Formats: sequence, structure tokens, C-alpha cells
Amino acid sequence: MRHGDPDHGISAILDDFLAPARAAGQGVHLKNLYNDYVYFWRWALWKVFETTGDKGIVSFITASSYLRGPGFVGMRQVMRQTFDELWIIDLEGDNLGARKTENVFATQTPVAIALGVRYGPPNTATPATVRYTKLTGTREEKLGALAGVTGFGGLPWRDCYGGWQEPFLPEGEGDYFNWPLLTDLFPWQHTGVEAKRTWVIAEAQATLMQRWRTMVNAKPTGRHSLFHETRDRKVNRSYPALFGTAQRLAPIVEAREKDNPEAVVRYGFRSLDRQWMLADGRLGDFMRPALWRCHSEQQVFLTSLLTGVLGLGPAAVATHLVPDLHHFRGSFGGKDVIPLWRDAAATQPNVTAGLLERLVESYGAPVVAEDLFAYVYALLATPTYVDRFSEELTIPGPRIPLTRDAALFRAGVALGRRLVWLHTYGERWVPDGARAGTVPRGHARCTVAVREQPEAYPEQFAYDEPTQTLRVGQGEFAPVPPDVWAFSVSGLEVVHSWLAYRMKSGAGRKSSPLDKIRPERWSAQLTEELLHLLWVLEATLAMFPALAAHLRTVVKGPLFAAADLPAPTPAERKPPAAESAESEQVVMPLEQEE
Repeated sequence: MRHGDPDHGISAILDDFLAPARAAGQGVHLKNLYNDYVYFWRWALWKVFETTGDKGIVSFITASSYLRGPGFVGMRQVMRQTFDELWIIDLEGDNLGARKTENVFATQTPVAIALGVRYGPPNTATPATVRYTKLTGTREEKLGALAGVTGFGGLPWRDCYGGWQEPFLPEGEGDYFNWPLLTDLFPWQHTGVEAKRTWVIAEAQATLMQRWRTMVNAKPTGRHSLFHETRDRKVNRSYPALFGTAQRLAPIVEAREKDNPEAVVRYGFRSLDRQWMLADGRLGDFMRPALWRCHSEQQVFLTSLLTGVLGLGPAAVATHLVPDLHHFRGSFGGKDVIPLWRDAAATQPNVTAGLLERLVESYGAPVVAEDLFAYVYALLATPTYVDRFSEELTIPGPRIPLTRDAALFRAGVALGRRLVWLHTYGERWVPDGARAGTVPRGHARCTVAVREQPEAYPEQFAYDEPTQTLRVGQGEFAPVPPDVWAFSVSGLEVVHSWLAYRMKSGAGRKSSPLDKIRPERWSAQLTEELLHLLWVLEATLAMFPALAAHLRTVVKGPLFAAADLPAPTPAERKPPAAESAESEQVVMPLEQEE
């Protein structure tokens, strides 16, 4: 399967799935094909059709990631080449992604039944006819529906896309699939930071420095367990610096008490959750240097699910901070971060060449990269987008209704600029009359102070809907409307998540004894930051009606088709390379806590 049979001159048959994906530029996703169910599919196609005859039937119930996943384009191509007809019964059952549904099995990932038929010699000139149906409801309802099927006529089938590599999903209705992909407007996408150790991230700068000091003060032999070594980061190895020159940093095992980490910086941890990070080339497995190189006071990042199925809520979130791999919930390794700029100086927009000029020609007015980013964000940051295009979005990759109407474009830009200002906590695109780093004051107040004594550090929080009161330890915040408390991004309850990470014991998994070093007390700074989060959500929710109305108006009007716009080049899709040791990035000093 994977290695072939060299003794008999047989090559690895899995390569038939892998090669088309590499050719299609999906090589980064091939890790998903090293899976037992994929091996069984490839083995069955070989056994039935390549060794024993022309006719045959193959049927499996397996994980359903091959229906739409970008890494499975080669698998879908081979299946279309092999079969005459392919019938898909999608049973859903995703308990890990953004759209949770009941599974017919005790598994976390969705499943599908597939039945492929070939009636004679292969017809490699014409792709197989693929038909699709989906069963929804509870586990019992799905099993009941299957039990009642006595023939193919008992299910409502829909024709799927006909291209060799296209998803095994129904053809979209209307113009949605003629619109440009978000990733064709902003051609460079990158994976968020994946440190592989949790102790390098915390809600307070002082906590991180205490963890660092604890490690460098430990005996060299004890740093192995504190550090949490992985394949890509060892305490006795040297690694390139993340900032400044291209020098290599001394191994952690050689760090002295007086030594500092490269930087302690604000970090885009989760949607609308700013934490702190030990940003040091030795401390994270996949620190994504390209993102740090292009980060500056002008940069804005957009995160979304670009290769996964979007859940309910906003389809994207903006941040001014270098984002975590999981900044947008549901991202598990995809290139789900879109920078506005390709360089720290903000001179190279991450926009397909010729696109802005095409818009200027159409609107008869200047259009800059920030305008396009803001317009797009106004469409994606409203839950109405996901609600309206829920079925279409089962095929990953948001598409953008780009208006031909200059006034509508400008209206979207104004809405999007305000949203970016809010979601970057006043750090980007500050409107006239506002002060940078501040957010508009909302209605929520701290009505009972959270006690700052160590023994009173909050261990729990709760929400009382009748009184619209959020209780944090012995403190209280009100009024907090139910829609603020329930605000979610792709299933992540923003306020709940923010608070969970700031309770006495913290939240999430732990990777090292250093994770046990936590803040000793709740601070006035945390109270202020919680209020800022509540105010940002209040202001965001107040914009939702206008955002929904704008989306409806845009979709009804004249729109650009993808074919009307320039296509990105392979070079534009690649991350910018470091130019030199001197220009790679300015050195970031230890920041002062706000």
C-alpha cells in the first residue's frame, strides 16, 4: 500500500491517490490520507478492479472526510476513474468540528456509506456519475431511515459535481459558486502558531516570566521535564532566533539566570481573547516565522476555516496580534490565517495583483487594500453569512459576493472598518475622535468588585439570565444581556472561554509542571479587560442588524463573478521570504504589561 513490493516490481498503490493531490497543489494536506480507511479504499479498488476483472461493486461505511477534504482530490479522481456510478449516503455525526451532529457509531468523526459500481471495462474518459443524499436527525432516526430503505428509489438523491477532483457533494444552486473564493482575493494564507507546549502562553506577562525564571534556575538535568520536549524542540539544541538577526540562540539547557527570552508579547490566543506569549524561537515547535516577520502596527490578520466546514456564528474574526493555530475554533492545522500585508512595513498588500485596479476601474474611485479587507470582513463577521449559505459552506472555502455597486462597496468598507476597530480592541483603524487602544464604553459595569486577595481568587463563574448578572468568584458584572453571554464563534462561547482560562486553576490541557505556575490573585487589570470584552461584544451585536441588511442588499445586486477577476499566481500564494538578516524583522523587546 505505502511502500509497494519491490521484490515483485510493484510500486506503492497509495501513490495513485497522492500524486494527483500533489499536482493540484494540495500536498500540504496529504497527511490526512495516511489513514486506515483510505488504505482499505485503495486496496479494495485494486483487488476488485485491477486484479480480478472489470465488473464489480465496492461498498464501505467509513469516515467521510474524503467527500470534501482538499487533500483527497486524488482519491476522488481515482474513484471517478474506476466507477461508472457512485452513491453516497452522508450520515454526518461530527462531534469535533463546528457543526455537531449525532453519530450512528460511538465515534467523534462523521461517517458516510458509499457504494460504487462498474459495469464493464473502465471508461477513463468520463468521470463516474456521483449521487448524494444526507440523513439527519438523531442516531435512532438515522438508523430507522436506513432500515426502511428497500431500494435506491427510497432515498432522495441529488447529482454531485462532475469534475474529476471536485467534492462528492451536490452541485450548488444559484450564483454562490460563481463568486470568487476568499483565498483568491487574498492569495497568501498561513497556518497559525503551534507551540506544542502550553506553559509559554498565559493571561499575564508576569506569570510567563515566573515560569521562565523557574526553568532557567532549574538544574540542567531538570529542564527536560519542565520544558516538555518534542520531536522539534529539545533543550540541548540551538534554534534560529524568531526576531532580529538570523543568529541561532543558545540551547535552553545553557540559559543562565540573567538571560531573558527573546520577547514576551501580546498574542492572539482565541477569538477576541488576547493573552501573552513567550515568543522565542527555542520554545515553540512551529512558530511560523513568516507571520512574525510581517507583524507590525499596521498588520491585521483574518482567521476563518478555509479548509473545514464553518459552524454557526461569524465566519471570520480579525486580530492585530499574531494568531494561534486555534484562534478560530475548528482550525486543526489548516492554513486558516490571512494577513492583510505581506511585509511589516505594510507596503506589499496580500491582494491578488490587478484586483484593486479592476475595482478602481469599476467604481471610478480609489480602492486600497484596507478597503477590500474591510468590505470582506463586513460580510463574513455576521452570523447571517453562515446562516444564509449553510449548505454551500459544507464545501470548504468561503466565497465573497463582491458588489459592482460603488456605493454598496463603500458602505461595506465603513461597516468593516468599525468591526476591525472593535475586534482589535481599538488598536487598528481608529476612527476620528477616538483614542488608540480604547473601545467604546458599553452598559456593563463591575457592580461588585472581584476581591484581589489570593484566598479569594475566583475558582468558578456563573451567569444569571433573569438578572443579567455575570458572577466571577464573589464579584458581579451587570447588565450582561443573554446574547452577549452566549456570543459564540464557530461553537466557541467567547465569554465562557475567556473566563475559563482565567480561573484559579486555568483551563485546557497542561504540558508541563510549569503550567502550575498561575497568577496569585485577580487583578484590576483583569476586571478592566473583562469589561472591554463585554463592551466589544455589545457593540458588535448592535451592528448585526445593519450587517445582515447589508449582506442581503449586496447579494440582490450586481456582483463580480470569479471569472471577471484576476487569478492569483503560485508565487502570490507563497509566504514572503526573509530578505536579509537586517531586514527580516525588528527586535521586539520585552513589552510592558498594560
